[in-house]
Amino acid sequence: GSFRLPYEEIKNAILEVNEAVLTESMVQNLIKLMPEPDKLKMIAGLKEEYNELAESEQFGIVISSVSHLLSRLNAILFKLQFNEQVDNIKPDIVAVTAACEELRNSENFGSLLSIILLVGNYMNSGSMNAGAFGFNISFVCKLRDTKSTDQKMTLLHFLAETCELQYPDILNFPDELIHVEKACQVSAEILRKNLDQMSKQISDLQHDVNNFPSRTEEKDKFVEKMTSFVKEAQEQYEKLRMMHANMENLYRELGQYFLFDTNKISIEEFFTNLRNFKNMFVQTVKENQKRREMEEKMRRAKLAKEKAEKERQEKQKKREQLIDMNSEGDETGVMDSLLEALQS
Repeated sequence: GSFRLPYEEIKNAILEVNEAVLTESMVQNLIKLMPEPDKLKMIAGLKEEYNELAESEQFGIVISSVSHLLSRLNAILFKLQFNEQVDNIKPDIVAVTAACEELRNSENFGSLLSIILLVGNYMNSGSMNAGAFGFNISFVCKLRDTKSTDQKMTLLHFLAETCELQYPDILNFPDELIHVEKACQVSAEILRKNLDQMSKQISDLQHDVNNFPSRTEEKDKFVEKMTSFVKEAQEQYEKLRMMHANMENLYRELGQYFLFDTNKISIEEFFTNLRNFKNMFVQTVKENQKRREMEEKMRRAKLAKEKAEKERQEKQKKREQLIDMNSEGDETGVMDSLLEALQS
C-alpha cells in the first residue's frame, strides 16, 4: 500500500529493469518490506481470494510471480547506485594521487625540509642526534613547541623569517600542495572496503546473470540489461582498481622518500600532519608580518617621541637663555630674542 503505482506496473518495471519507474528509494523499500520466501509462497497460494485480501497481500500475490525476485531487486539497486559508488570512490583516489605527486614535485617544500634539517643539526650539535640525514615528517608539527628564551618566538617563527629574508620562494610551497586538504579526509581503509564491496557486487551479479533461467515472459529484460551493465561496471571497476594501485604505490614511494613506514602511518594521518604544518606555517608568516608591523609602529612612535622631546628641550633652552639675558640687564637684541622665543 506504500507504493502509489499500480502493482502490475511495479511488477513490469522490475521485469523490464525500468529505471524511469524504479527509484533507488522504491527498490530499497521493496527489499526491506519483502516477505520471507516461504511467506511469499504462501501468499501466492491465496490468488483465488485476491479481492478479500489486504493491500499488502494483494501486492505480494502480484509480485510473487516474478522469479528470483530478491536477486533481481538487489541487482537493480546496485545498478541504480553504481554511479554514486564510483563518485564516492574516484575523487578520493584522485585527491590522494594528486597530493602525493604535488608533495614529491614541490622543490620549495623540499628546500624547507633541508633548512629544518640544517637548523635541527645545528641545535643538536654535540648531542647524539647531531649529523642526522633525515627526520620523521611528523616532527615539523612540533616546531612551534620550541621557544626562544624570552618565550616570544618559536622555532617555526625563526624558520619562517629565515625563509622570508633569504629564500622567499619557499613561502610559495602551500600553493603547491592544494590537494593536501582533501587527501587528509580520505580513509584508505574505507576506500579499500568500498572497492572490495564493488568487486563482490559485480562478481555476484555476473554469477546471477550466468545462472539465470531462460525468460518465461516477453517483458523480462533482466539478463539482457544486466549483461551489458555488468560489462560496463567491470570496466569501470578495473579503471578504479588500477588508479587505486597507482595511488598506493605513490604513497609507498613517499614513505621511502620521507623515511616513514606507510604500514604504520595512514594516508589520513600523514596528510593531516602535513595540512596542519602547512596551515601553521602560513599563520606563522602572518604573525611575523604583524610583529614586524608592530615593531615598526613602535620604532616610529619612539622616534616621534624623541624628536618631540628634543624640540621641547631646545625651546626650553632658548627660554632660559632669554631669562639669563634679562637678568644680566643686556637690552641689546632683547626684542629679537623675545619674538624668536614666542614664535618657537
